[in-house]
Amino acid sequence: MSQRSIHTLFKPTSIAVIGASNGEKRAGRVLMKNLLGSGFSGPIMPVTPKYSAVMGVLAYPNIESLPIKPDLAVICTRASRVPDIIETLAQFGCKVAIIMASGMANEFDENGNSLISLTLQHAKRYGMRILGSNSLGMIIPTIGLNASLAHSGAKQGKIAFVSQSAAICTTVLDWANNKDIGFSSFISLGDASDIDFDELLDYLGRDSRTSAIMLYIDSISEKRHFLSAARAAARNKPIFVIKSGRSLEGVKAAMLHTGGKGGNDAVYEAAFRRAGMLRVNDLIELFAAVESLAHSTPLKGERVAIISNGGGPAVLAADELIIKGGKLAQLSDETVSQLNAILPSTWSGQNPLDIVGDADSQRYTQALNLLMDNYQEMDAILVLHSPSALEESELIAQSLIEAIKSHPNRNKLNILTNWSGEDSAYLARKLFSKAGIPTYRTPEGAVKAFMHMVEYRRNQKLLQEVPQSIPDNIPTDTTTARVLLQKAQTEQRYILETHETSDILKAYGLNTIETQLAKTAEQAVELAKKLGFPVALKVQSPDLMYKSDVHGVMLNLTNEEEVHQAALSITSRVKETNPDAAIDGMIVQKMALTAGAQEVRVSVINDPVFGPAICLGEGGSEWDPTRDAAVALPPLNMTLARYMVIQALKNNKLRDRHLPLGLDMNALCVMLTQISHLIIDCPEIASLDLNPVLAAGQTITLLDVNMKLNTTDIDPKTRLAIMPYPKELEQTATLKNGLKVMLRPILPEDEPKHLVFDNSLSDEDRYKRYFGVRSRMTHEEMAVLTQIDFAREMAFIATAEDENGEQITLGAVRASTDPDNTEAEFAMAVRGDYQGIGLGKLLLEKLVNYYKTTDTPVLAGFTMFENRSMANLAKGLGFTVSFDMEEHLIKMHMDLPVSEK
Repeated sequence: MSQRSIHTLFKPTSIAVIGASNGEKRAGRVLMKNLLGSGFSGPIMPVTPKYSAVMGVLAYPNIESLPIKPDLAVICTRASRVPDIIETLAQFGCKVAIIMASGMANEFDENGNSLISLTLQHAKRYGMRILGSNSLGMIIPTIGLNASLAHSGAKQGKIAFVSQSAAICTTVLDWANNKDIGFSSFISLGDASDIDFDELLDYLGRDSRTSAIMLYIDSISEKRHFLSAARAAARNKPIFVIKSGRSLEGVKAAMLHTGGKGGNDAVYEAAFRRAGMLRVNDLIELFAAVESLAHSTPLKGERVAIISNGGGPAVLAADELIIKGGKLAQLSDETVSQLNAILPSTWSGQNPLDIVGDADSQRYTQALNLLMDNYQEMDAILVLHSPSALEESELIAQSLIEAIKSHPNRNKLNILTNWSGEDSAYLARKLFSKAGIPTYRTPEGAVKAFMHMVEYRRNQKLLQEVPQSIPDNIPTDTTTARVLLQKAQTEQRYILETHETSDILKAYGLNTIETQLAKTAEQAVELAKKLGFPVALKVQSPDLMYKSDVHGVMLNLTNEEEVHQAALSITSRVKETNPDAAIDGMIVQKMALTAGAQEVRVSVINDPVFGPAICLGEGGSEWDPTRDAAVALPPLNMTLARYMVIQALKNNKLRDRHLPLGLDMNALCVMLTQISHLIIDCPEIASLDLNPVLAAGQTITLLDVNMKLNTTDIDPKTRLAIMPYPKELEQTATLKNGLKVMLRPILPEDEPKHLVFDNSLSDEDRYKRYFGVRSRMTHEEMAVLTQIDFAREMAFIATAEDENGEQITLGAVRASTDPDNTEAEFAMAVRGDYQGIGLGKLLLEKLVNYYKTTDTPVLAGFTMFENRSMANLAKGLGFTVSFDMEEHLIKMHMDLPVSEK
């Protein structure tokens, strides 16, 4: 997967059209017409034996007769001819081809090979890339390229649109042209048999002409590549995605459309959220998002002021804002006083500003100018207008456009407009679009578009939060858990119930009822004392038949001796406190501490696309994660677990019953994080259902467990959608001075200490590290350095205890690979007071050994002429060192072994 060939797709200098035609309604004619009409400056070469010229352009009878090698070929022939055409083009030296033909996965040659597999074999053999099959083509307005079958071209803009659906492409294009909204790129992926979302996201994320990315997705095939690329791109620009297949029937239709796997919609949503993308639910929301992205300035904040000539629309907008979690700007007394001076006495007197139904252009302009003068009190202004017979809406719109353009604070606020109505509002909305001011058909649509940007801003902040460390007393004993799991597999026990999983879960600090028994009994008695009501023991045992009507403690016990001991203990303790308490038991299948606790349900499902996913909700007999649970992808840390709980509460998947002992945020987050660790460390587990889980304050008890094991070996390297922390790379070492250090990959939790480390570097070391003078790292910059994607980056840090017993960071080495994994570039820094004792060598050696396992062909780095010690260190470890006299840099280069594939 080469970004160099992707570069050719976006910037071809010559194009061949295979199957060009003069025939009406033929794909070859439509394609030629679009190419010739779009202003492409390079040679356009039709290839067809039927015509000497196509649309007035000299045609060539075959590929071999072309005068030059085309960068891009567009194939407009029937599917059966495509494999041979691709082989000839690839041999001829063509770099990229777009295939329009559909159904190639379902057509076969005489040997039973699918046409698409043959095509891809030929292309791969010569390093050629394919867009499609079943592609509508692509449009790059900045170079005048319309290599598509679309009914019209695209205007130039800064939004990239990528879609698996050709019909969605034409719909969005038609709407955008009507709105005067342009694109940097407009790409139809089709079946995505070769070039897929991940490569395009990598390119577009770095493309200076693209400020935002829109995706229409039916299905994802490369989960890890997709999430890595999306996460990298979303750090720099907003990515909006609309995903089909929200229902089971929709999933089936999407699978038929693209031939992809049918994944759980809730898991897709969790994946989008984890990558920092924003999902929109339908085309209307997508259009609104495009509108806001096309014209909005970067979001400054969340406070909105509303101006309207009617109370109803203003209330609708305010309601939508509050329901979506937005904020109404609070106007100061001084601002209200200024508004009183220019508005009728009947105006609303607060935000939203109802400036009364007879508002003309002057009143609108005065109100807007005054709010913009006081921009410190708000972050955005939404201007609403309802049809009025007193003044034409276009005149008001034009006056507002002029006011916005001429105001000195115009770039300090987001300005949005809603001109309601159809015929009476159409021309006004066109004026706003042409002026680059977002405009919407309804008040709610305007607010939704604004809240999309707010949600993106919030998500980015969330993903940069420093996670709380999990308590040190929580065990993580992978060896014990895996031994027990593998023993069960050997004995062909693939479904494990509560008592069989007790020791496995205990290895990760997760307590089933058996491990919690004694502790639970004591807590129940103490709770009964405090609350002043009876507690009853309800038990399950073949030999004990008790009956009780009293609410209290229910323990699932299968061992008769345990039942007797627990019964005697609780009975005696409760009788001492309350002689009149009813102490009985009965056989039950489930158990719960009903006194002041709350039941929740946690499941781990195995999604066909993204692999293991963790679900949190309240459960029930008709449990459906798509409908009933908040979903997150492992690995989880405490911050991501907290976000999951908040999402569950926010979306009513989980309800806080406010019981005496109930939901404790920290306890729930620890449980979810440890479940994540368990699933990551133990590929033997296929699925896990904890139903119910009893949340009693800081005490979490797993009452009923169903664990299913894999019946075949699972590749741990590809099982997870997100590569987890590789703790197997942790090692201890002793330096020349006898200091013991830990060498390990960096974690998000390291951010505070890593900032201290970075600030501890001397001015000289910082100069060498950053190739010049630079200010201290911000939180956002440090988040990028500590919250890394292990699929593409690696950073090792060296830590040790200081004289106070605190862990400090002594040095760091990091490297990141390009999207093609052709080269990793490294950089390193060591604290000045720990240099000269072998730490730098240990770190760089560890990095080299790691990249020898990743099939990365080259490890390289640059340092300044002044940093000869770094160059000498690299040379001693086997790097080739060269000097770039023009750039005044030293280059360090090492070729690494690559396995044969």
